[in-house]
Amino acid sequence: MNDFSPVADDEAIAIACILANDHVADVVEALNHESRETATELLCAVPFERLVEIFDQPELEGAPELAEALPRPKASKLLTAMSVDRAADILRELEDPARSELLGALVPPLRATLLSILGYPEGSAASIMTTEFVSVPSDWTVGRTLDYIRKVERTRETVYAIYIVDPQTHLLVRSTGLRRLIAGEPDDSILSVAPDRMPVTVSPLIDRENLAQTISKYDLLAVPVVDHGKILGIVTIDDIIDTMIEETTEDVHRFGGMEALDEPYMKMSFLAMIKKRGGWLCALFISEMLTANAMQSYEGELEKAIVLTLFIPLIMSSGGNSGSQATSLVIRALALREIGLRDWWRVALRELPTGLVLGAMLGVVGVCRIALWQYMGFYDYGPHWPLIATTVGAALVGIVTFGSLSGSMLPFALKRVGFDPASASAPFVATLVDVTGLVIYFSVALVILRGTLL
Repeated sequence: MNDFSPVADDEAIAIACILANDHVADVVEALNHESRETATELLCAVPFERLVEIFDQPELEGAPELAEALPRPKASKLLTAMSVDRAADILRELEDPARSELLGALVPPLRATLLSILGYPEGSAASIMTTEFVSVPSDWTVGRTLDYIRKVERTRETVYAIYIVDPQTHLLVRSTGLRRLIAGEPDDSILSVAPDRMPVTVSPLIDRENLAQTISKYDLLAVPVVDHGKILGIVTIDDIIDTMIEETTEDVHRFGGMEALDEPYMKMSFLAMIKKRGGWLCALFISEMLTANAMQSYEGELEKAIVLTLFIPLIMSSGGNSGSQATSLVIRALALREIGLRDWWRVALRELPTGLVLGAMLGVVGVCRIALWQYMGFYDYGPHWPLIATTVGAALVGIVTFGSLSGSMLPFALKRVGFDPASASAPFVATLVDVTGLVIYFSVALVILRGTLL
């Protein structure tokens, strides 16, 4: 689908008519390439039912700003017709007075529902749930339930999961799928076609990562959010996919050594981009200054054996690379719940021999490289080149081992004190290992080269 350009009123109406017949995903993709003004102009000309479909798409960028730009009566009507969870998402991003004005224009029951969802912490199950689900009393028959589904299916997020509640207490007692319902006889009790077990549920305050793991573990299309036995709403698989993409994006940004972007890359303003990236870069730069301090501490050794400086980039990068590898593996394992905080010692026992072997591999390569350059005449390391090669090889073993250990332990330490393990970004680990790597390198050199070059 081609991108649009700013258009006049008549042309906007013509394009809007075309958009009404395109797939809603293509429409959203095209609108995302337009300026806010052009997108708003086009949306004003789109038929209302189509407008609801567009705003119900989580992929629509800047949905709160676009909704705010619409005429207030149309915007409030839009929120009423939208799915409850998407309406809550839009209102959550709006500032007053726009949010208060839109909420005030809604009917009291819907306003109360939205305020209830908005009252839960962002990222919790209740904050992304929808109250538009199918629930029926336990004394209904299969036929009556199917008739009810036919009447309400257009106003429900999904009809594939049916939740059965006690007619007196309204407590959740069972759940069943549409397939079982269709296969049952019309006169059968709804309970007779439901699995004889309590449904899998989650609490309102469970975070979205645990929520996603629950849905994945039990292979669910939707999971009910239950408080004191009563079902408040459901979270569907598409909502989880959207939130997990957002969560993964934030983790990737943090792991790259910057604050998470809250807008698409091309829509982020220049100053906002500088703010997101500048703080971390300054912190990492200040940390890297410790590298200069470490080198200054060994200034005398460097003056006596200037050849040692040739291998500083090699030493620093090897330690940083091994640390980044270990950090990436542990962060992902923590996220997938393959390991927990109590497994830190098992990870340490695994990374220690791994680091030793990897360091020995790099050490052998380093020694062979120095020997090859010496014998081929590419560079003369002097009469003590075997000791220099031994220094580089031994230092690589120590630095790679330390990098693997520190890189694997840092996520545990951050998680233990309540921080996101993804904050253990690759640049941060590399900076830590750079400083300690220099200390290890020069300490090994002092031991091996004492009495010769030093």
